[in-house]
Amino acid sequence: MGLYLDSRLQFLRSVQNPDGGWGYFPGKASWLEPTTYALLALHTKGSDPAWERAWKLVRSWQNPDGSFRPGSEVKDGTWVTAHAVTLAGIQDIDDPDNRRAVDWLLGVVGAEHNIWTRTGSFLHLIKARLDVSHEGWPWRPGNATWIEPTAHTLVALKKVPARYRASEVASRIRDGEDLILSRRCTDGGWNYGTPNMLYYDLPSYPETTALALLGIQGRSEREYPGALDLAEKFRSETKSSLGRAWLQIALRTHARQPAPPGETAWAATDILLASLEALGHPEGNYKLFCAAGKS
Repeated sequence: MGLYLDSRLQFLRSVQNPDGGWGYFPGKASWLEPTTYALLALHTKGSDPAWERAWKLVRSWQNPDGSFRPGSEVKDGTWVTAHAVTLAGIQDIDDPDNRRAVDWLLGVVGAEHNIWTRTGSFLHLIKARLDVSHEGWPWRPGNATWIEPTAHTLVALKKVPARYRASEVASRIRDGEDLILSRRCTDGGWNYGTPNMLYYDLPSYPETTALALLGIQGRSEREYPGALDLAEKFRSETKSSLGRAWLQIALRTHARQPAPPGETAWAATDILLASLEALGHPEGNYKLFCAAGKS
């Protein structure tokens, strides 16, 4: 293991909170999102006390309806429920708590997927080139669909055991993938959710293009020609460290082999970024984002 990967993993181990989770920065309160990515980055086969403490904390954030709260200070369940399902999937956990989380995800749809919006789109009353025939997922129930929570949920549902609500899970996965494909920008990538507004084409972004590519794993590249080439271009040009990290992961899950980063030691304090950079390293755990990745 080289300096680049080892220094990031050492940093993550050193800043785990006493409650078992991770915040976005050292010494800050634990949240489910950075805890998820730290756990994915540190995941190894076999028993790990640090993993077990963190997983216990994550489970403590589950609501009676099956959803998960983003952290201890939030009452309502949100999109982070997908992260909990992903973590359960890579551990081969198929218990009533995880099934309740899957049930909750299957019951959530984007607010624009209703008869009024679909009718307005059909009659061209909505000033956007937007396919609202697909359900997708919002950041929280009652809100509109976005690319990012849809992609995260697709990664999660592809790890649900095949014996549980198989036809419903497969249907939502296919529909979610179709939504992502329908919202591709004219430049070949994806933005946060709308390829066109007021009849003007909108540009795509590195982070959302990477996440969209993670969500549509398994679909034929013929359905999104040029998107992987654009992702490689984004990776070489973007000034966003977060964008590069997500693109590293996405490209590797699509069997592209971007050049490994230089062997630089970790010198920042951003826990989410450290986790994603570790995951996207050639020796990192990027395969956990693959449709059936569990090791």
